[in-house]
Amino acid sequence: MEIVAAVSVIVGCLLGVLLVALTLPGIWFMILVAIGFQAYFATREPPTLMYDWWTLGVCVLLGITAEAVEIFASAVGARKAGGTKRGAIGSVIGGILGAILGTVLLAFLPVLGTVLGAALGAGVGALVAERHNGAKTWREASTIGAGAAVGRLAATVAKVGFAAVVAAILCVGAFV
Repeated sequence: MEIVAAVSVIVGCLLGVLLVALTLPGIWFMILVAIGFQAYFATREPPTLMYDWWTLGVCVLLGITAEAVEIFASAVGARKAGGTKRGAIGSVIGGILGAILGTVLLAFLPVLGTVLGAALGAGVGALVAERHNGAKTWREASTIGAGAAVGRLAATVAKVGFAAVVAAILCVGAFV
């Protein structure tokens, strides 16, 4: 049963990394798979553990860090491009809405539709927020929007990296 569980964790981790690329909660999916097998092995006679609790704790901390990076990277990009707090908030809201719309409207591009939608949404959200009431010129607002879009793209790449690290930890832990 241990081999079946370990192979199942590997499959779950591969699927989890793919989910993260789609801007879905793949890291949490991987952690839930690992915790599920942890619970199963803890109820067997004699009770054993598939993972050390520290291993699962590190994975949870990496997941929380990845979520924070994803949420705030577009805001950081907008701020670095000269945006205000309003532009940063607009980029976060735009990124979330853009990911949803990109998934639906660009369904013919399964992974790219979501990623592009999130980046474009972050850029448009920052642009609209900065342009509101003529606070910034179109050129300034466009620069801020571009910064937000680049920040969101960087966040997606970084989160896939976090997912790969969590997957590696859980896959190695399944066999150790």
